[in-house]
Amino acid sequence: MFDTARVRRIVASFTVAAAAILFSISPGPAQTSGSSAASASLPTLAPMLERVTPAVVNIAVVSRAPVQDNPLYGDPNFRRFFKLPEQQQQARMSAGSGVIVDAAKGYVLTNHHVIDGGTEISVTLKDGRQLAAKLVGSDKETDIALLQIEAKNLAAIEIGDSNTLKVGDYVVAIGNPFGLGQTVTSGIVSALGRSGLNIEGYEDFIQTDASINPGNSGGALVSLDGKLIGVNTAILSPAGANVGIGFAVPSSMAASVMDQLITHGKVERGRLGIGIQDLTPDLAEALKLGDLRGALIANVERGSAADEAGLKSGDVVIATDGRAVHGATDLRNRIGLTPAGRTIRLTVKRGDDEMVIAVTIVAEDRSMADLSGTPFDGATMRAASSEEAQQTGGPGVVIEKVEPGSAAARAGLRDGDLILAVNRTPVASVADLQRATAARPATLALELVREGAGLLLVVR
Repeated sequence: MFDTARVRRIVASFTVAAAAILFSISPGPAQTSGSSAASASLPTLAPMLERVTPAVVNIAVVSRAPVQDNPLYGDPNFRRFFKLPEQQQQARMSAGSGVIVDAAKGYVLTNHHVIDGGTEISVTLKDGRQLAAKLVGSDKETDIALLQIEAKNLAAIEIGDSNTLKVGDYVVAIGNPFGLGQTVTSGIVSALGRSGLNIEGYEDFIQTDASINPGNSGGALVSLDGKLIGVNTAILSPAGANVGIGFAVPSSMAASVMDQLITHGKVERGRLGIGIQDLTPDLAEALKLGDLRGALIANVERGSAADEAGLKSGDVVIATDGRAVHGATDLRNRIGLTPAGRTIRLTVKRGDDEMVIAVTIVAEDRSMADLSGTPFDGATMRAASSEEAQQTGGPGVVIEKVEPGSAAARAGLRDGDLILAVNRTPVASVADLQRATAARPATLALELVREGAGLLLVVR
């Protein structure tokens, strides 16, 4: 298990003074070049980089933060008594990177955490042009954001297929580390499908040893043929700088999110109504499934899209639309990033039979987005089914999953809890839960059912 405290998103803030120091460093004397014939015989990435680096941009973000004063100044009664003026906000600068993926429309991919909270976003091209950027949309769950700029003669990187990557493939990372300006580093794909870092809701990272540092966030991870195969996002480091373990969001995930941001301005996630888990070797042996790999369906929600399509508990999903499923996280990512209304074909192993079942993805309940900042942040919830309500004596809200390390986990909530009331107000849906917490009370008394027993959980 990774120590999530050591996993750092890699956008860094730079003060004007720090930036002045960085950019005052003068380059050394130019090196004399050898003969062109000798240079041509040496292996080099220069031709590819000359083509793609103009599409990698530096991003500067201005956000507003309250001035850090004595905590008493934040007390409205204290301020009113002493007739103190309202607290002023100070501008805060941060820097990151981005990738132009559509020159005609000016679309720039970057990370959500690079632009999160920004009031002004500007993009600096390799040729020195500075442009104001408009936020098209952003998705916290995948840490992907899409900007748009207006300019002529833009260069763009072609989006490659990250699904074809193999461990050991050479890659190049391009970004703006420490605000120094465009920088190129190289390495290999160290691992694929990394998850469990608990820094994003949907994790399927490419791991690389190409040097990635603060400021590289949102930059490009490209293959040797110059195609974008990842968006640099995070590093694993005890000190906050590169130690050879960096992570990038795969281009397949980034492209899927980008399409939805262009169409809807947000990501409309889909769901099937199934609970899944990894099919481990021990579980496969117990179920007499040999060396089969995939995602095991642990339960099917009554009346859900999965139920209507005929999926059953105990089924093993081994492929979606012909693509092999490597585990529960892999299947969850694919379903969650599939737009509602689209039909996918699941290859399912049921006992000795193998079948293909077509399922239409339905829209995920997005009301949870408004519960960020509450003790329910990090919990996936739904309204209790009629059967569950009958068993517990009334309607409620079921917690399907609690993300480790989230606010919901710290509040003591667990997978499978059924919330009946908040501060004595009955809740029958996630919308009811929203209304019960809209005033952000200091203390919440949750009446819930856990493993068949009633429980009162007080959350402060």
